[in-house]
Amino acid sequence: MTTGELYIDGNWREGGGDKLTSLAPATGEPLWAGNTANTQDTEDAIMAARKAFTSWRKTTLEDRLEIIRRFTELLKTNKDTIAAAIAHETGKPLWDAATEAGAMAGKADISLKAYEERTGYKEAEAAGAVMRLAHRPHGVMAVIGPFNFPGHLPNGHIVPALIAGNTIVFKPSELTPMVAEETVRLWDEAGLPKGVLNLVQGGRAPAEQLVADERVDGILFTGGIDAGRAIHKALGGQPDKILALELGGNNPLIAWDIEDKDAAARIILRSVYITSGQRCTCAKRLIVPEGLEGDAIVKALDNLLAKVRVDKPDAEPAPFMGPLVSEKAADDVLAAQEKLLGAGAQAIRQSERLELGNAFLSPGIIDVTDVQAREDREVFGPLLQVIRVSTFEKALEEANDTSFGLAAGLISDSKELFGQFISEINAGIVNWNRQTTGASSAAPFGGVGLSGNHRPAGYYAADYTAWPMASMIMEGKVQDEGTIPGVDV
Repeated sequence: MTTGELYIDGNWREGGGDKLTSLAPATGEPLWAGNTANTQDTEDAIMAARKAFTSWRKTTLEDRLEIIRRFTELLKTNKDTIAAAIAHETGKPLWDAATEAGAMAGKADISLKAYEERTGYKEAEAAGAVMRLAHRPHGVMAVIGPFNFPGHLPNGHIVPALIAGNTIVFKPSELTPMVAEETVRLWDEAGLPKGVLNLVQGGRAPAEQLVADERVDGILFTGGIDAGRAIHKALGGQPDKILALELGGNNPLIAWDIEDKDAAARIILRSVYITSGQRCTCAKRLIVPEGLEGDAIVKALDNLLAKVRVDKPDAEPAPFMGPLVSEKAADDVLAAQEKLLGAGAQAIRQSERLELGNAFLSPGIIDVTDVQAREDREVFGPLLQVIRVSTFEKALEEANDTSFGLAAGLISDSKELFGQFISEINAGIVNWNRQTTGASSAAPFGGVGLSGNHRPAGYYAADYTAWPMASMIMEGKVQDEGTIPGVDV
């Protein structure tokens, strides 16, 4: 078990708050134990970041990039250690955790390219002068991370923010403190100046303090809708603060006009159940035709689920699914399933708790076609809701019947149907004949509606980590620009 620490102003230290222990969801064993940040710890972290901003913003881009490149090389060298930490603390299978560690290492080059293309520095002739466009850092950014991608998603804010010249206070999920500490130790080893990146651990208290503090210039948050709404409300009337929210989705997947039902089932499997359904882009609603075609699609998926291995992250042979992040997370999924069944849903393959441990669930499918007034919520786990409709137009209506709009997918042999789908669907990430979870870091990542506040992450993170400064410049001596209408000279 790791003894956890905070990282403030370049120093590792014990937190002054309550005890916090991170348990392995697969075994219940303690992985990390330390103290949370108390009010003074978080205050010190903000002050350290505020002080460091003065010098860090003046550091040349090349010098900042040199540190980020060293961090990237350390990630590559320690990828197995990082992947193991992710796997054991989140419950992801090792192969799944390894893809996350790889994505972290790929973030530097993508973020630099985004900085140069979307922000950076440009000059052009305009109206007899030089029009200069430069970008400036905001200041101190609070990065509040999620548990499901505890390395990759915070890293997707931290790297572009550092490139732009911001300093950071990082508050990870209280469920994944170990991954956060392992990552920050690599930043420390890479030579990041003291105060540029600070780590505070804990739950709501340090997060609320960061949001409320006037010296914090931006909040970059990935997580659930309730917390996102609370942050948005807390910042009401503060247009001077940048806010980037990514809040998940109730994502639809339409399967229609398909010859190879088994191939479709494999795409559905990866869309719904990867990471035990704990990705914000996981499909939650499968919309199929009424009758034999829909029956065949659902049957092919049901047959495939019978072959899915659920086991501990490092089990051999490798499982497709591990446990959920906690026993409570599993309880929430089962409670949502029970509520739907009580409202008239029909179980095709009921999700059940497994003997492996209280956080382990089997993958489930329930038909909710006859459920009236279905609740528009994201069930964050391995539970798929099937909805049968008579026409493709009704499938589109059903897909858009949500206040969220993060990811959506179509599985179909028809190019014409995809043309209709992409022109009418309300989602920021739209895939055809690919899993809904197949987002690229080289593209913007985000959605519409309750899925966020229209500040996509991924490639567009450069946009919210720097602000534009436009200048019109006439070099040389001051010159008379000519007559001024209405002024007698």
